[in-house]
Amino acid sequence: MSGTGFGESLGAHAARSRALAVLRVRSRALAVALLPAAVAVVLFAGDAAGHMSGGSWDASRWAVSVFAVIVLLLAAAVAAVIVRASPALSPTVELSERAAPDLYRLVRDLAERLEVPAPSALALTPDCDSWLEDRTHPAHAIRGGSRRRGTEAPVLVIGSPFLWWMRVAELRAVLAPVVAGTAPSAHPDIAAARRFVRGLDAAVAVAAAPGQGPIRKVALGFVGGSTRLLLRSCQAPASEMERGVAAAASECAQAVDYGLRIVAQEQVGLAYAGWDRLLTRVALPAWRMGRWPSRLDAGVVSALTELSRRDRLAEGFTSRLGERPACDLLEEPGAIDEAASLLAARLFHGGPAEAGPDWSPVDWQQYPEEVVDHKWRTEAARLHRVLDELGVPPSTGPDGPTLTRVLEHLSGRGAEAGETLAAGIMAEVAREEAAVPPPPKSPGDALNGWGADPLPLFPLQPPRTGRELLADHVTAMVCCAAVDTAGAVPGLDWLDGPALLINGERRADLATPVLSLTEDGDAAPLRSWLSTLGVRPEKPVRLV
Repeated sequence: MSGTGFGESLGAHAARSRALAVLRVRSRALAVALLPAAVAVVLFAGDAAGHMSGGSWDASRWAVSVFAVIVLLLAAAVAAVIVRASPALSPTVELSERAAPDLYRLVRDLAERLEVPAPSALALTPDCDSWLEDRTHPAHAIRGGSRRRGTEAPVLVIGSPFLWWMRVAELRAVLAPVVAGTAPSAHPDIAAARRFVRGLDAAVAVAAAPGQGPIRKVALGFVGGSTRLLLRSCQAPASEMERGVAAAASECAQAVDYGLRIVAQEQVGLAYAGWDRLLTRVALPAWRMGRWPSRLDAGVVSALTELSRRDRLAEGFTSRLGERPACDLLEEPGAIDEAASLLAARLFHGGPAEAGPDWSPVDWQQYPEEVVDHKWRTEAARLHRVLDELGVPPSTGPDGPTLTRVLEHLSGRGAEAGETLAAGIMAEVAREEAAVPPPPKSPGDALNGWGADPLPLFPLQPPRTGRELLADHVTAMVCCAAVDTAGAVPGLDWLDGPALLINGERRADLATPVLSLTEDGDAAPLRSWLSTLGVRPEKPVRLV
């Protein structure tokens, strides 16, 4: 193995050869740009030697010279955009050595065992993945710090859920092949090929940016076309180069915790499943209410523990929880978890970059009361506002919003009533969302290096249909009635989100009777469900 850890494996040879193929694309592009100038030089040299003189030669000489100047100017413009364009920077939570000295020590010890350069810094991402990221571009200078040198090792980005769910030994095993990738990053040919491809990608993004003036749009149109052509030419060899790098890094890492890494990869898949459920079922309802759970990474442990309890395929995984968790490598895990949770809300929902009056954190202990109950009553209030707009009369009996009013409207007027109500709710939700101004970017926003893409960058779910919204709102109204008249309480299910608890047990059988009402106009199953639990649909409920 070489001093950089990038040895003579088949993957290393393949990566180097593919890197040279990428650089040959750059060389050919340069040769094409210089070809007219070379022809002009030959013509002028022939004239000086007395071999290419006369009217036709003079005209050709000046025509080629003018064409060469134009080509050189265009090539210089394209090259300037490629060099100056800032490659997209992954939104992350920066992790200084003071905030995680033990984690830095673990990564450096791992790099020493692998005989590769240690990453220059660490960062966290609210996702179940880890990678190396080159941040040596001048635009990627650390805020308030000095410019990073082009020879620095890349930054190691670690998925924050890994730190809370994985044990220290498992994290080291999972990071081994990632850290081993610092060796090819130090190879000059591979580093140059990567810089060229990233520059092309950034230039394409600059050319496609909206809001350009007519002259600038025409100029950038030529730049965009040229860089896209070069990028397509590089696509195949660049992909093969990265596969070779991954193969070489994996082979390099086999000497470190190989057996444990096989087991740890199972934890990666489990963590991804739990993280996805936590975001879509638990965090998303809170984000829609203007609240963001401040301990998402800690919540993923509860979600995965619950998944292990329910899924026999995950049995035995919770027995690891007695070992030291990787989050112990952080000095202040709570503060890091809060920062990662806020970034997750920004990436996946488009929330503001900072907490505020309309965007406040919520603890898991407060979630049932401040998110679940508030969500139900807000949706129930919206449901009755739409019924008022449609001219639906109130139900007979006590004054106030009742569940009976909803049941009578949906069951007494056929499928058309459900479609009309669903359309009204969808329009009301759209009006409320349109009234919310887009969150501004602050100077310390982690997305400042990403570009001008609209938020959220990674939507968790497609927009809900009218039927889905109707079912959600009817469910919310039923839950409000159960809480106000039958002693039920709002709760939190780590895998399914808001839950209705009756006598301390979650009722998961509400979806079917609600769908019978909203889809078929049949209220009998829901009335039977309400009667069994002692819910009084004719009683008014408290709304927001």
